[in-house]
Amino acid sequence: MAKVVLGVFDRRDQAERAVQELRNKGFHKEISVLARDEGKEGEGAGGGEGEGGLQMGGDVTTTARGITTGGILGGLAGLAAGAGALVIPGIGPLVAAGPIAGLLSGAATGGLAGGLIDWGIPAEESRHYEEDVRQGKILVAVQSSGPKLNDAANILRQFGAHDVKTH
Repeated sequence: MAKVVLGVFDRRDQAERAVQELRNKGFHKEISVLARDEGKEGEGAGGGEGEGGLQMGGDVTTTARGITTGGILGGLAGLAAGAGALVIPGIGPLVAAGPIAGLLSGAATGGLAGGLIDWGIPAEESRHYEEDVRQGKILVAVQSSGPKLNDAANILRQFGAHDVKTH
């Protein structure tokens, strides 16, 4: 049975390097990335933090290839499949890529924490991850099983993730 390992990055470049290394180690469709869409500040996202702020630019197909039109998300969305934008109550516009995007598309009423709870993450931890994303941090998750899950956790830590937990 597949489990999930989650880690939080303070900076976009750390998350990009971790996701690239995960891909180098054979992870592809298992990778999820979730971050605030700081390019939508006027739509309730709040202020950005410069380097840590992410912006969805261009269409999803272009972004998924790692090329953006006027955005800085670039490599991050291009490294995970199924990039898209959505709005979560209490957080605002988000950019989600990978399996987490589908999970959260139905989480409009429960917010990000509700979606993570549905994924098997305990409620208290889900609220903690939601707050991290609200503050502009990047959540990276990998679904896998067995030793690959430990490899994914180690890669997340190696590239600076904190709050790395397996569920």
